[in-house]
Amino acid sequence: MTETSEYPPRPERPAGWLSDDQIAMARRWLPILYVDAVPVRVDDSGDVVAVGLLLRVTSEGVMSRALVSGRVMYHERVRDALVRHIEKDLGPLSLPRIGPAPQPFMIAEYFPTKGIGPFHDARQHAVSLAFVVPVDGECEARQEALDIVWLTPEEATSEEIGAEMHGGQDVILRRGLASHEEGAGS
Repeated sequence: MTETSEYPPRPERPAGWLSDDQIAMARRWLPILYVDAVPVRVDDSGDVVAVGLLLRVTSEGVMSRALVSGRVMYHERVRDALVRHIEKDLGPLSLPRIGPAPQPFMIAEYFPTKGIGPFHDARQHAVSLAFVVPVDGECEARQEALDIVWLTPEEATSEEIGAEMHGGQDVILRRGLASHEEGAGS
């Protein structure tokens, strides 16, 4: 079998990275895999006592609250993507607790057209695996995040905070906390 390729050679980039043009092309034609993480602090009983929400500026210049979120790269394990995005947004000392085979509490399907479902991303059709992730270490906002605020579960799921979240991430937050409560009771 001879090795020939119909595709152009890969540019010299870190494994899994696409150029801006390549990701724009992929977003026009394919659903993109993401992870969404709800960072939480838990007490000794495993009950959520605080939820970490990022403060970001949207591409439209609007301040918003957000979950940790990002793409899964080619040839990257979901667990590794979770760790990478949590450390990218919360810092390398955040110490996320993620088991060897994490299981999402839900799958969120983001559509570029509003109204198809509760999740919207104007850039693309994306499928996101959503996780509640306890973090034990020091967290500080990094990258595009301006700040991280820790709220009680009641504050985080309030209508006021939900109105500050975009694309349906408030739905993910509420479902994640509900699933964690159910799991803690079993």
